Amino acid sequence: MDDKKAAILSEIPRLRRYARSLLRDRDSADDLVQDCLERALLRLDNWQTGESPRRWLFTIMHHLFIDQMRKVNRRGEAAILPLEAGEAQAAPADQVETIASREIMDALQAISPDRRAALVMVAIEGFSYAEAANILGVPAGTLMSRIARGREELRGLLEDTSRRRSIRIVEK
Repeated sequence: MDDKKAAILSEIPRLRRYARSLLRDRDSADDLVQDCLERALLRLDNWQTGESPRRWLFTIMHHLFIDQMRKVNRRGEAAILPLEAGEAQAAPADQVETIASREIMDALQAISPDRRAALVMVAIEGFSYAEAANILGVPAGTLMSRIARGREELRGLLEDTSRRRSIRIVEK
């Protein structure tokens, strides 16, 4: 039993990263991780010993996220959470990589949650298409379609950002 708990605890950094990519708000993401861990520990017998708990935990988290989004949509609240106070302040960038990273994160947050979840599962978390499709509860073809459309949407958003940065206003 302790081995199972230790294996689950070792997945917390990945769960946090995935939750933050879905929600963008640290407090909400941490709440989602906590709910996921709580549910996992209550249903510890459902996990097969010998397997990595990663896929099982991500499936739990994804289902909790979908339930949360449905509640938000029923209440009529905004689905995208506001920026944290530190993110809302303008500060000069020290490095070009910082600007590029922020633009990518902003563009990723601008695409639909189902496409974002598919992209994060495969491109960031390293799940195979079959594993990600299983976790998200969709057919593999649907997952591939979401990834393709998500990538295209990201390209478009990033090209727009690049164009806006290159436009300069000239006063007479």
